[in-house]
Amino acid sequence: MMTLGSLFDGAGGFPLAGTMAGITPLWASEIEPFPIRVTTRRFPDMKHLGSITAINGGEIEPVDIVTFGSPCQDLSVAGRRQGLSGERSGLFLEAIRIIKEMRCATNGQYPRWVCWENVVGAFSSNQGFDFKAVLDAVIGIAEPGASVPMPEKNRWPYADIYMGDRWSVAYRVFDAQFWGVPQRRRRCYLVGDLTGRCAGRVLFESEGLSGYSAASFRAWQRAARYPSAGAGAAGRICLNDQGGSRMDVSKEVASTL
Repeated sequence: MMTLGSLFDGAGGFPLAGTMAGITPLWASEIEPFPIRVTTRRFPDMKHLGSITAINGGEIEPVDIVTFGSPCQDLSVAGRRQGLSGERSGLFLEAIRIIKEMRCATNGQYPRWVCWENVVGAFSSNQGFDFKAVLDAVIGIAEPGASVPMPEKNRWPYADIYMGDRWSVAYRVFDAQFWGVPQRRRRCYLVGDLTGRCAGRVLFESEGLSGYSAASFRAWQRAARYPSAGAGAAGRICLNDQGGSRMDVSKEVASTL
């Protein structure tokens, strides 16, 4: 059984996806009261660790996967574009710190996997150098001192993979309109395999890993029945954030975001 820890947890998107794939969420870090109430109800056995700045990765329960959708306000094209130097998006480095602390405490055994999610504005923030910093930091967990070259004209492709002797990091842009949501909403997902070369298989091959099961794949299919149409009927539940004041829960429908 694989286990998961979620930083910047929000309303528990990563724990929900993990549960659908047979992964057990053990703990989460979030500071907003209402999302914590949502995840406390949905995942009663998941521990809440509070602010990410107060967590020592070497003192918390080790997990196989650490997920983190770090704050995007300073990277988004709709914001002031302060980038990773901004107060909110700069919290990304706190997640890297926690992961390094956990690996140090477990002699590099945990976590094996990391998954980072953010807006596509990360590609152009600070003329592309912020995304380079993200790649350098994630790869640097497994290979300290690594430096990824800037792409031609500082324009990052929307999918790529980097490989080392015992690590791999891949990223890819997904659009919510092809996953059962009637809205174009592009997000970058980055997967790091810190002890192997399977990151590309996770992002580019739907059934590529040994942990694949027919049951988990059918659950994924229910989440977007008509991807070619761009808007289908969503399965399971949908959490709808109503301006931060409350969270509505819908079943078997796809709501706009």
